[in-house]
Amino acid sequence: MINLYESGAYLVNGTELIADSADALAAVESKTGIKTTKEEAARGTMAYDILSSHNTSGNTKDLKIKFDKLTSHDITFVGILQTARASGLEKFPVPYVLTNCHNSLCAVGGTINEDDHVFGLSCAKKYGGIYVPPHQAVIHQFAREMLAAGGAMILGSDSHTRYGALGTMAVGEGGPEIVKQLLEQTYDIPMPEVVAIHLTGAPQKGVGPQDVALAIIGAVFANGYVNNKVMEFVGDGIDNLSVDFRIGIDVMTTETTCLSSIWRTDEAVREFYDIHGRVDDYKELQPAQAAYYDGVVEVDLAQIKPMIAMPFHPSNVYTIEEVNSNLEDILRDVEKKALISLDNNKDINFTLTDKIRNGKLYVEQGVIAGCAGGGYENLCDAADILRGKTIGADEFSLSVYPASQPIFMELVKNGRIADLMATGATVRTAFCGPCFGAGDVPSNKGLSIRHSTRNFPNREGSKVTSGQIASVALMDARSIAATAANKGYLTAATDIDVEFSKPKYYYDKSIYANRVFNGVGKADSNVEIKFGPNIVDWPKMYALTDHVLLKVVSMIHDPVTTTDELIPSGETSSYRSNPLGLAEFTLSRKDPAYVGKAKEIQKAEKARIAGEDMYAADSDLKEVFETIGKQFDIVPEETEIGSVIFAVKPGDGSAREQAASCQRVLGGMANIAREYATKRYRSNLINWGMLPFVFDGDLPFDKDDYIFVRDIKKAIETKEDTIKAYVVNKSMQEFELHLGNLTDDEREIIKKGCLINYNKKNK
Repeated sequence: MINLYESGAYLVNGTELIADSADALAAVESKTGIKTTKEEAARGTMAYDILSSHNTSGNTKDLKIKFDKLTSHDITFVGILQTARASGLEKFPVPYVLTNCHNSLCAVGGTINEDDHVFGLSCAKKYGGIYVPPHQAVIHQFAREMLAAGGAMILGSDSHTRYGALGTMAVGEGGPEIVKQLLEQTYDIPMPEVVAIHLTGAPQKGVGPQDVALAIIGAVFANGYVNNKVMEFVGDGIDNLSVDFRIGIDVMTTETTCLSSIWRTDEAVREFYDIHGRVDDYKELQPAQAAYYDGVVEVDLAQIKPMIAMPFHPSNVYTIEEVNSNLEDILRDVEKKALISLDNNKDINFTLTDKIRNGKLYVEQGVIAGCAGGGYENLCDAADILRGKTIGADEFSLSVYPASQPIFMELVKNGRIADLMATGATVRTAFCGPCFGAGDVPSNKGLSIRHSTRNFPNREGSKVTSGQIASVALMDARSIAATAANKGYLTAATDIDVEFSKPKYYYDKSIYANRVFNGVGKADSNVEIKFGPNIVDWPKMYALTDHVLLKVVSMIHDPVTTTDELIPSGETSSYRSNPLGLAEFTLSRKDPAYVGKAKEIQKAEKARIAGEDMYAADSDLKEVFETIGKQFDIVPEETEIGSVIFAVKPGDGSAREQAASCQRVLGGMANIAREYATKRYRSNLINWGMLPFVFDGDLPFDKDDYIFVRDIKKAIETKEDTIKAYVVNKSMQEFELHLGNLTDDEREIIKKGCLINYNKKNK
């Protein structure tokens, strides 16, 4: 089904792979007539061509990328615009789209959500942007329909910013990277490795894009095979996939922790652009006749079966067939794995075996939604499966969210909405809520099957710290529809007798023309920005001192820590415009004591800055500094004091910058990790002035310990990687931390205290 190469490989003539070996180049020359080297062939990938064409550094090893377009949604754009305004923003230099698809229900916190929308519209007018009102489209569907272009690059402040199937290399990053682009700075990365995703064959009837995506995620997530690399989709199997099918696979590449994705394009992609009135944005993309890849994932589409990703991660995959065949054993195994994600919390009674009814798995809810599930083809196929059937009058419910109003309109016109509603399903407007816990929250202990992007703990809206627990299993829309047709009993779409009608899609351009504000090139500096009472400026942050003292306020030993666990999604979304208000939720579902402990040490730092008695704020500090003073001649009053968290592998999942900024506004100065799950989380730490330490070996420190780092500012200036640190108890226990590669700009950002301070220097 899926095979991973142990080494790199050459792709010749777009289809044939030759594994890297002593004889590989001779074989390449024999088949192509081209004499090349590995280095030259590495420049033959589509990714290399696009990245190098957007690079401004003049050095293809260390890239400084400028993107063509930018996009954000309503739980990120307020913070981004506030940061950019504080840094001197005058107008948007490239098209910047502000969509409203996360807080579009306006159901929590009074006027907060709609205040953010009004703020976004006023900024689009003032700075020259595009504003998409609530319920019109989820962020990524609008980008596919209106922004993507062959060979272009788009940066988004949502982690699922992926438009590779349309020939656009898109990257999801935290808000500060959007700010840099708005200020005409660059996105700085080393040239990433490129892994070929070599598709062959054709999917079985009933297998959908989520099935293929989950199979790939299951094969590459745990081993980090594509971590921070570009996934480049090639092979003749692409010809057997519709563009909607390709998009459905592509959006889920985020869950592999890759940097970005790109696909070979063809006439089917040209037709997509033509349907949307943008045929000139099509560009044929294909690898060179001889292209070298740093790895290969071989996918035989014909062997992919309907899949299910069980709680609590998209990589926890099984075939639906094996779940149904070994139901009790698999559910017990999933329950054991889940305990890790739930911190072995004895107050939470998480079970799945109680879902077994008459020897089958019964689920309480089905949802087909968002950028992954709400596509036209997914919903048409689901309607074909469900036509003439009913979901029943028991616990099982089914909700459907078309990804945009144009899709919704066409489904109304061709009768598929009526088919779905006749079964008992409810149909909603475009909304991302089911993907992050703000819509269709199941009952306590409920199990929901969803064609959406993630199934992390609490992602469905439950609150473990309040004794609530529910869970999500990811599935394809077709198998969700098959399960719904079977009234909630887990069923693979391949077990359903159905003829898929595949109706043609007709795009109605008037929907956006009548409703979306397009101010590109029409910035009006006279427009007054409209602020709601919850929209608050970032608090002042201070420059790094020569030495720092860190108090360990949280220790997280989970194998992976998601950004949802660092700062919860769902109900907290309404406070994303209020840095201090949102910070109160930091680590609330993972370590509820964190906020209080961080504030305690922050009191001492505030006292130090004000020239007051910092020992009165933290009585332990006097003894700590006395111990340090026995070995080093330092001035305590000139030593910055802050908090630090340890996590094994933090930052999986969302691009949300608040996972870092909330720590920072509470006085956080650093993270210590074995490794960082994603580049974007590490970048968020840096852009908020935090030290992204890495540590190997047995931990010499524990919660509530103090760590002294001497000459940290000098180490950053002299580009040192290895940093001497000391656990301060009755003595000084030395150990080593590492900073990893930092660009010159990143070093300056950390020294200045955050990106806002850095840009004030540059104004």
